[in-house]
Amino acid sequence: MTTGNASKTAGPGAPGAGRSAYLVLGMHRSGTSAVTQVLALAGATLPQNVMPGDTHNAKGYFEPWKIAMFNNQRLRAGGSAWDDVFAFPHRPLDAPAERGWLDRALALFEDEYGGVRHPLLKDPRVTVLLPFWRAVLDGVGVGARCVIPVRHPLAVAGSLGRRDGFAPEKSVLVWSAYMLAAEAYTRDLPRAFVGYDGLLGDWRAEVSRIEAAHGAPLPRMTEAAAEAIDGFLTPDLRHNDAGRGLKALGWAGEIAGQVLAWFEAAAADQAPDPDGLAAPARALAERQREVGVLVSPTTRDLDAARTELLEARQRLEFLEADVDALRRDAAAAGARLDALLAQD
Repeated sequence: MTTGNASKTAGPGAPGAGRSAYLVLGMHRSGTSAVTQVLALAGATLPQNVMPGDTHNAKGYFEPWKIAMFNNQRLRAGGSAWDDVFAFPHRPLDAPAERGWLDRALALFEDEYGGVRHPLLKDPRVTVLLPFWRAVLDGVGVGARCVIPVRHPLAVAGSLGRRDGFAPEKSVLVWSAYMLAAEAYTRDLPRAFVGYDGLLGDWRAEVSRIEAAHGAPLPRMTEAAAEAIDGFLTPDLRHNDAGRGLKALGWAGEIAGQVLAWFEAAAADQAPDPDGLAAPARALAERQREVGVLVSPTTRDLDAARTELLEARQRLEFLEADVDALRRDAAAAGARLDALLAQD
């Protein structure tokens, strides 16, 4: 279910504490979309502007694309990016700059969720920016209940390799950074660790664990919601197997293996000591001291370049659509002219 301090029912997000957001935290491609849709069908409220599905996730991402774009910008402002292996720990900006980002985030949150009682926020980038987003939630008077999917890092690496072309070593390190952040930043919040395979195998048991960890039922777990969840959680959601072992990935695999062991224990209700993640966190921090000054700025700049390329492609698609429309209009006008001339 949770670690010992995770099942508290007092404090932010506890029953009776007013509005509470459901935060789905963890790494990209690790089951966050599936968990989010389960929570949405059970009554939590998705944002106004949801990212649509694509060939990599046909059933949808269920995340606010405007907030995702904002988070990319905020990560780059801190010298990082969503795929930075050293995105943990969080990098706060100086107070005046951070205030400006907070004001923008507050406005975004209000635009996406308004005054709903249980906002549902799923953007994996929130995980490594959680100290920032907790300040946003505090600013709007909203508590937090966290759900953290646990999926084998090699399954995540397989998905990222196909989608983004990442080497497995990079993928498992980014996964480790996100998972370390998810644990470190939620120790004082109601939280549940949910095995991805367990969710697909017996989602009702996992929902019961989530409710027990939060000390509160999901907002609207009706029979109709259960039927909808049955229809959504189909075997095709299991896209990638873990494949070969982490040991083949050297020191990156060793760090990921230690993180995985802790989270698998947490998802199995074994209540591991949070200090059990100290060793992999230190190992990652040591690598950051050695090469972080080279890795993080390069990752940030590549992310900025990808964003500019994507925006240029989108502008080109809009222009091509305008040209096609003009061609159709010209063809129609020509046909009308030919018809008039034929009458003469």
